[in-house]
Amino acid sequence: MSNDDYRPLSNALVDSWETWNSFRMLCDHHSQLVVALDIKRVLPPENSLKRWFGEPVTAAILDTEIFLTKARGNTLYLPKRHQKLIADLFHLDTRIVISEIKVPTSAQSAAGSKSQPLLAYWSQVSNIYKQRDPVSEQERSEFYTRDILQPSLRPSRNYSHAISYDDHEKDLVKYLHYEIAISRALLERVPDERASVIATVLVVVGAGRGRLVHASLKAAERTGRKLRVYAVEKNPQTVIALDELIRANNWDNTVSVVSSDVRDWSAPERADILVSDFLGSFGDNELSPESLDAAQRFLEKDGISIPSSYTSFLQPLTAPKLYQEAKARKDILHSESACLVNLHNVARLTPSQQVFTFSHPKCSDNQSNQRYQKLEFRIPTDTGSAMVHGFAGYFNATLYKSVLFGTEPSTMTPNLNTWLPMFFPLRTPICVHRGSILEVHFWRCVDSRKVWYEWCVTSPSSSPIHNCNGRSCWMDL
Repeated sequence: MSNDDYRPLSNALVDSWETWNSFRMLCDHHSQLVVALDIKRVLPPENSLKRWFGEPVTAAILDTEIFLTKARGNTLYLPKRHQKLIADLFHLDTRIVISEIKVPTSAQSAAGSKSQPLLAYWSQVSNIYKQRDPVSEQERSEFYTRDILQPSLRPSRNYSHAISYDDHEKDLVKYLHYEIAISRALLERVPDERASVIATVLVVVGAGRGRLVHASLKAAERTGRKLRVYAVEKNPQTVIALDELIRANNWDNTVSVVSSDVRDWSAPERADILVSDFLGSFGDNELSPESLDAAQRFLEKDGISIPSSYTSFLQPLTAPKLYQEAKARKDILHSESACLVNLHNVARLTPSQQVFTFSHPKCSDNQSNQRYQKLEFRIPTDTGSAMVHGFAGYFNATLYKSVLFGTEPSTMTPNLNTWLPMFFPLRTPICVHRGSILEVHFWRCVDSRKVWYEWCVTSPSSSPIHNCNGRSCWMDL
């Protein structure tokens, strides 16, 4: 993996990734096939290196000739780019092998013993490992979910289980953002001189076990505004927990619990503020547009929706581990079903791009929730060739004006842990080359019974349309 190995314009030398990929193709992407990287003194460009972070790299071999010696003290050290590469490989649980070609006298001196000539090299690599950021509790809890395909929630069919509510309600960052957004909306809607006489009508749609209700009441307390809250929840088991929360906190005079699907509820009065938590990992994949369309009928004409908008994003990935897991199921359903994934052993080949945006309240009742977008991802010229196994899906949301949060990697909100990325697989991986365009078509389809996504690639080669007519994965209306 030296720079000499990476010259895609040269006829004499071959990109080492091309060699690996050719061998992998001959083995039909076998799940037991792994690779060891022979790291040289001169490294290829950063984007070229990043391709390997999506591959099954189990070991990296460091030649002793890579190490440099400081002029004073005969101390060994690794160049900074090598240090960063080793740290990144440690993050992927890669074994580091030190290979002795010819150990110089200075290194033996630094080791302190000729009987252990590699000790000084091992010490330098060990220091890089020790300098890693400590593993957080969240990372520790997510360790066993890395790169595992998980089915996404089908909101109108499934009620969330108690464990799901527990996980989501631990996301303090999310609810703090909601509290700030509601506070700002209250301050702008009710002037200080009328704060004691005007009660703002706030409807929480999909109230769950009450975290959004609690955030709303904290916002009212923070701003000195009065609220009249309707907490609408369709899950009968969750309504019991919600009722208990209201009684335990003596909120009965402020909060009315409504056990109903928002589509069937007739609101006794119009809402000034509509608060919801229907956002999915891809923004609209848990039917937020359809749910808020149903709720908009009881929102005042100048009413506020929190969130007010959200945008989905796609990003091409090298992810052979995810591809192999779907392939092992040996059916089309798993090869074209969007899943949730705690992405780890993947390579992000280009920056993500926007797909669909939804805004609330809608300007027109006739505006469709169907969408189509064509995306063109340009592979950087210093990346070389790479294999695309699918696409990661993220979202960014505007709760109210400048109050934002999201999972898109370049702007993601720290410690926001409710949502895992989505993964949209390709049934057959597609090889892309340096400087080429990856052209992707993406649809959000709607009929009277369900909502589903379809996607395909048309350049540099064509794929079938995936999930045609929602045959493999969909959301029930």
